Formats: sequence, structure tokens, C-alpha cells
Amino acid sequence: MQVSNIGFWESWIRSQSIYRKRVWDQMREAVSSLLPGQHMLHKIQGKFGVGVKAYFVFLRYLIYLNLLHCVLIGGFILGPTLYYSKNPYFPRFEKNDSVLDVFLGSGFLDRSPVFFGFYKPGSLDLRCLNTPLLYLAGILSIFLLSLILVVRRTVVGYKHTWMLGKRYSMNVSFKIFCGWDFNIQDPSASALKHSFIRNDLKLFLEEQSFSLRKAQRTLRQKVHLYLLRCILNLIVISLLGGAFYLIFLSTISLQKNEEHHLLVKLVLQYIPPFTITFVNLVLPHIFRKISSFEDYSLTVQVNTTLVRSILLKLASLGIYLVSVFRSDLNRTSQCRENQFGREMYKLCIFNFIATFCSTFLLNFPRKLLQEKYPTSLLARLCGKQHFLIPFNVLDLVYVQTVSWVGVYYCPLLPLIGTITLVFTVYIKKFSVLRCCVAEQRMFRASNSSVLFYFMLLLGLFMAAAALVFDFYNPKIILSCGPFINGETAFNVTQYCVTSLPNSAQTALRYLASEAFALPLILAEIIILTSYVSRGRANQKAIERLKDMLVMSSSDKRFLVKEHATLLRSRKNLTGASSAATEEHP
Repeated sequence: MQVSNIGFWESWIRSQSIYRKRVWDQMREAVSSLLPGQHMLHKIQGKFGVGVKAYFVFLRYLIYLNLLHCVLIGGFILGPTLYYSKNPYFPRFEKNDSVLDVFLGSGFLDRSPVFFGFYKPGSLDLRCLNTPLLYLAGILSIFLLSLILVVRRTVVGYKHTWMLGKRYSMNVSFKIFCGWDFNIQDPSASALKHSFIRNDLKLFLEEQSFSLRKAQRTLRQKVHLYLLRCILNLIVISLLGGAFYLIFLSTISLQKNEEHHLLVKLVLQYIPPFTITFVNLVLPHIFRKISSFEDYSLTVQVNTTLVRSILLKLASLGIYLVSVFRSDLNRTSQCRENQFGREMYKLCIFNFIATFCSTFLLNFPRKLLQEKYPTSLLARLCGKQHFLIPFNVLDLVYVQTVSWVGVYYCPLLPLIGTITLVFTVYIKKFSVLRCCVAEQRMFRASNSSVLFYFMLLLGLFMAAAALVFDFYNPKIILSCGPFINGETAFNVTQYCVTSLPNSAQTALRYLASEAFALPLILAEIIILTSYVSRGRANQKAIERLKDMLVMSSSDKRFLVKEHATLLRSRKNLTGASSAATEEHP
């Protein structure tokens, strides 16, 4: 075995690298401890497990994401419009305005910076520095930033899930004897750590019990189970089809242009959001009951319910968008984009109202009934409340998808979404700590956390597809918003490109041509091949290191046995010699 000598500079560089890594880890821990709601997360994790904590972490992540969107909107859209517009118009309340306009998105709000029609074209006498182009750049930057952040979070979560898989599972003895933190001195922190270990052991025992039952299934039981799953999946498909048809019927009623009283108009305008919310509220509970009959583990049951429910939510939203797009094509309205923005605004507002009402008008009275009259028939029928993680996560994905879809038509929708999400944190905290009890069965939150962000990524792709469809959709040219007088998103960018120098135009045309596609694809193939090869090499190295650890432990066990045998033989020899000495003094 060769021993390499390390020079002074190399040793100093390595020590500095280790020191910087430790400092960075300490700074990261300090910053994470200062994040808002960190104490709340620890409290929720101790009482309800890591699954409920993962929901609140996901909710906090969406708040930060929407705050970044608000910064981009203020820098690219709202600020330049107010500064560069030739005749800035600030809306005022009029006689026909009403308080109900806050829920309809009409009246004062229709003339405010909330919607697309407020933003007028303005420039600094430069084709590449005008409000239409900045408006488009702001929207594209929001989608690009969201894509980067969500993909990064999904990849990091997947790597963490892979590391915590069966290949690196820890035994029970390690969790029991090495899981305690001896630096804890506070009794409340000690009780919290006890609950962490207890929930982890419950999760481990639940997984082991299911694996044992799965291994003991006979061929007849497997055939019966697969047949049952096929029938249940057909029922799920039928329920999805019926829900989509009901949403389509509700959008048809929205297209009728009839004059009604303002209150009646408010009710009629909220028929599609009410239908979507009702379907998204009832069917996931049915999916949850169906998944319980399919004999999956609790983690797989949660993920299956998540997949079916997100298919319901995104598809129902897609059907609603297509219906609104088709109805807008035949309308002669002053501002078509404002109409579409109002629909997304109403979806966001109604979802928050439904969250508030379900907590304080349904869950809290139900909890009070169980506390005051626990033996009553109604209290026994209602049963104990549990925080259903799949349904609450799907609500967040749905709200964020609506925000992405409507940000082009309602630029301040991320700000509205941020405010509603902040209130949602406290509403859900009250619902969890005051109204709910902990689940008896635990599930591993690492796999579901990856699924949370993957569903969010699907919502982002759906929003981008809806925006691209609207850009390429032929419609009547309307004098509304920054794109007026025949201007479109494509014309504005074309005017900017033609104003650039010839060399820049040539470079941009080459980047947008098919000739650049081939080297780009080749570069992507090379990069992907490099990453895949590196991953396989690291995996082989990990396998070799694991084999070396196994061999090392076997050698140590053999040496311990030999040492024990040698000690026993010496002890026997010593005892025999002492006995012989006593017999023959």
C-alpha cells in the first residue's frame, strides 16, 4: 500500500475547504432557525409527524415563490407602466361601483392595475425599451424563474428520496440507541424529540408489517386483488368523466348574457368556480376511500390519491379554460383579456373563501360539538378529524396553477395569491392544532414531497400551454392593454430585433433557425451522457465501498471471535496449571 505525501499548500487548501464548509453549514442552520414559522413547524412535526410538516414547508415555499413573482411584476410591468406612460390614468370610484365588485372583479377593480386593460403602451423612444416588451419580458421571466426553482426543488427532493431508499435503510437499533440528541436540556424540546422518535418507529413498523403481508399473499389473492383494482380504476374514470361534463355544463350557463340584479349576477358568475370547488372537494374523498380498498401501503395510498386528484383538478381547470377561450372568441367586449383575468381572479378568491368557511364554519363547530357532547349521536357520526395531506396539498397546487394561468391577464394575481397564502398558513395552523388529531398510521413524507413539486411542475406546464394557445389563437384585435393598434407579442419582439445592429440580428436569426438546433441537441446529448456515466461510476464506487464495509465488519467479527477463543484457551490453561500445582505442591 502506497502512502502519498501531502504538501503544505495542498494541506492548507484542504483544511480551508473543510473550514469553509463547516462555516457555511452553521450559517445555513442559523438562517433556517430564523425563518418565520420554524417553531410552528417543529411543534406540528412533533404532534402530527413529518407528513403534515411537509405540507407547511410546501406552503411556505409557495409564499416565497409568489413574493419573487411580485418583485418581477413590480420591476418589469407595474413600475415602467406608471413611469413611462404618456397619460397615466389612476382609477377612481364611480357611482356605479359597489362593494360586490371586489368579488366580481368588475367596477373599480376592472380599471385598476389588477387587470390587463390598465397597462398602456409607453416608451423611451427606443424600440427595445417600451412597456409592451417589458410586460412580455416580465411574464416570461416569471415562468422561467418558476421553472428553474421548481425543477431544482424536484431534483433535490428526488436525490434525497433516493438516498433514503431501501439501499440506505437504517436498522431499528440505530434509530433507538443513536437517535437521541444529548444536547437537549429543555423539557418541551425533550418531549418533542420523544415524539419524533416515536413517529419514526411507528412508520418503520407500519412499512415492515405491510411488506410481511405482501410477501404472504397467495396466487389466488393476487388475482383477486388485481381484478378489484381494475374495477376500482374503471369507477375512478367514470367519476372523472362525470365531473368534467358537470364543469362543462356550468360554463355554458356563464355564456348567457342576461341582465340581472347585482346580487343575482354575483351568484351566477360564481357558478363555475362553485362547481369546480364542489367537484374538487367531494371526489378526492371518494378517491381516498377507493384507494383504501386497493390494499396499498399508506404512502402508496396517499400518492395514488394525489395522482388521481391532481388529474381531476388540472383537467377540470383545463376544461374550464377551453370553455372560456371558446366563449370569448364570439364576444364583442371592450377588453377580452380583462374578462379572462376576472375568471382567474374569481377562482382564486372563491378558493380562499372555501378554505376559510370549511375551517371556521365546518371543522371548528364539529370539534366544539365533540368536546361539549362527546357521547351524542351526531358527534359519534362525525368522528375524529384528521388533517388530510393529499387534499390540502392539491388545493395549494390548484391555487398556484390558477395564479400562473392568470398572471398575464391579471398581473397582480401573484400579490393576491401571496396575501391569501399567508392567511392560509394561520387558518391551517388553527385547523391542525385546534381541530385535528394525529393519524394512527404514519407515512414517509420524502416520497410525497417529491410528488408535491412534480405536480406543481405539471401545473406550470399547463399554464404555459394555456398562454401559448392564447398567443397563437386568432381573435379580434381589441384596443386594450399594452398591445393595441394591431400589436401582438410577436410584432413587438420583431420590431425590437429589426432595430438592433446587423451583426446582432444575424446572431439572433441563427439562434432561432434550424441550423442551430443540431449542435444544440448534440451538446445536450454529450452533457446528459456525461452525467449518466458519472452517476453510474459513482454507483459502482458506492457498491464497492459497501462491499468493503461488509468485508471489514466480517474481518473484525472473525478477529473478535479468535480473540475470545484465545482468551478462553489461556484461561483454561491457567486454571489447569493452578489445579495441578495444588494437587502436587
